Amino acid sequence: MKLTRLMVLGALSLSLSGVASAASLAEIKNAGAIRIGTEGTYAPFTFHEASGELVGFDVEIGRAIAAKLGVKAEFVEGKWDGLIAGIDAKRYDLVINQVSITPERQAKYDFSAPYIVSKAVVLVRNDDSSIQGFADLKGKKAAQSLTSNFGKLAASHGAELVATDGFNQSVELVLSRRADATINDSLSYLDFKKHKPDAPLKIAATQESADSAGVLLAKGQPELLAAVNQALTDIKADGTYLKIADKYFGADVSK
Repeated sequence: MKLTRLMVLGALSLSLSGVASAASLAEIKNAGAIRIGTEGTYAPFTFHEASGELVGFDVEIGRAIAAKLGVKAEFVEGKWDGLIAGIDAKRYDLVINQVSITPERQAKYDFSAPYIVSKAVVLVRNDDSSIQGFADLKGKKAAQSLTSNFGKLAASHGAELVATDGFNQSVELVLSRRADATINDSLSYLDFKKHKPDAPLKIAATQESADSAGVLLAKGQPELLAAVNQALTDIKADGTYLKIADKYFGADVSK
């Protein structure tokens, strides 16, 4: 009985270790598909168009990476709050969803090289020359979400905050002259200008430091990480990346 119990425990241990181990590059290639976690509700990065098809910048980057690996991209959608945890649960092999590279996340997960960067920018009306830097916000009205990092940044430069629900409302207040400026994300601005090129809004200043997003995966997969990084290098070299970036932002967003 003791021997039988040991055999059962051994089999259970092997089974559990199999569940715990993430899919290797070889296994992914044998399966012919790589599973990618994404939200599907975060335009212009990952969203559903009118036809119901999953599209977006991150979606196309994921497909381009998969193509370089010689496999198909299979997207698994989930809410942001549990998206990264899906890696721990082995629901997918990668997460491509504008996941910022932070020391806290790097302690638990691996990241590819950055594939997109964003910076805080000061947005003003085209006819406003009074604001040319962050310091010029002192005494000005800045349309901001009060709890956001951008709101805190505007306040730190002496701006009077006008509360908004987000980017679209902030821009609306600036354009209607109910606010002088808004500090927001450069990618959101590029997306806005892509859809409304004639809107009289411009970037008055850009913060030097940038936030970078990378492809997130479980630790302990050096071959898969190297393959993803090589795929990113290749799609930048052959023009695929720039074509995707231009489609969604009208600019190179890799630097």
